Amino acid sequence: MSSFPKGFTSCSINAGIKDDTLDFTIIYSEVRAAAAAMFTKNQFCGAPIVIGKKHVADGYLQAIAVNSKNANVATGEKGLQDAVKVTEVVAQELSINATDVLPSSTGVIGVPLPVEKIISAVPGLKQQLTADGLEQSAKAIMTTDTYPKFRTRKIGNVTISAMAKGSGMIEPNMATMLSYILTDAKIEPADLQSMLKKAVDVSFNSVSVDGDTSTSDTVAMLANGLAGSVDLKEFEKALTEICIELAKEIARDGEGATKLVEVQVSGADTDLVAKKIGKSIVNSPLVKTAIFGEDPNWGRIMSTIGNSEDKIDTSSVSVAFNEMYVFKDGKPTEDKRAELEEYLKTKEVLIKISLGHGTGSATVWGCDLSYDYVKINGEYTT
Repeated sequence: MSSFPKGFTSCSINAGIKDDTLDFTIIYSEVRAAAAAMFTKNQFCGAPIVIGKKHVADGYLQAIAVNSKNANVATGEKGLQDAVKVTEVVAQELSINATDVLPSSTGVIGVPLPVEKIISAVPGLKQQLTADGLEQSAKAIMTTDTYPKFRTRKIGNVTISAMAKGSGMIEPNMATMLSYILTDAKIEPADLQSMLKKAVDVSFNSVSVDGDTSTSDTVAMLANGLAGSVDLKEFEKALTEICIELAKEIARDGEGATKLVEVQVSGADTDLVAKKIGKSIVNSPLVKTAIFGEDPNWGRIMSTIGNSEDKIDTSSVSVAFNEMYVFKDGKPTEDKRAELEEYLKTKEVLIKISLGHGTGSATVWGCDLSYDYVKINGEYTT
């Protein structure tokens, strides 16, 4: 059995929100935990985001309640009341304060949350909480994901466990992406928030499946202190590694995806410029479809770089697939079409772009764009 952080239990059930798969999970800490969170910047954010921001504002939480199959977004005043109601019934069942419960919802937008189904499913769940239920929770939060995403890491006596979901409408600032990170380390809320922000910036905020910023994105982290203190530098390193691994899993499992695409940009004026250009590459439908078709049409990459709103010295640009340069110092290299076609058959495609001599760099992740993406999203609400 994997090792899980001390003092956290969870349970996952089917509340009948849309079908008969797992669709509701509660994660509970036996003591109030220091907490930090980051949320979507989409202005049509889901009702649970509005409530969640208020509940985590004091830096503490004790439980997380998540439903899948319905996002509770664009549901008006009733949606807000429903999100509050969920936190109240969960708090009552766990004998804690409702303001210590973080609500999350993911799924279809614009459909009222069948809140009565959730409310009637909650009584008795406290008895079902188990110490090894977190991997089930990772399943319960899935929507169009094809597999659960879960990681655990130990740093001395301390454990971090993290789960994430997301496979479509993924363009951070965060993606239809939910991630919950739990640790038994003793860390102050302010330190937790600063570490989480840095980790999210180089992981979840560096992923894009389709350029759409979701309405429900949430990354929340709880530290209940039951394993004592930890070296913060080591902890931050482990946290960042876990977040990057989960972010890559989200890109790899993009709706209809057949390939993980990693774009490394260096030589930019700033990290932000590098990230913007990397994102424009992984978001370009022309680049994504070429990669799906295993067509080494690198002209599409040049065109996307050239569309940058930041000034680019085109005579300094180099582009390579893995180690194979197609364009070097502003000029095309000899044609390597056969080798490139062979390389594009792999499941992970690396594109390296150097923009010149600046110190800015970034790595972003995305996926190809397949026929299945259109099929999945053409039939999503039916």
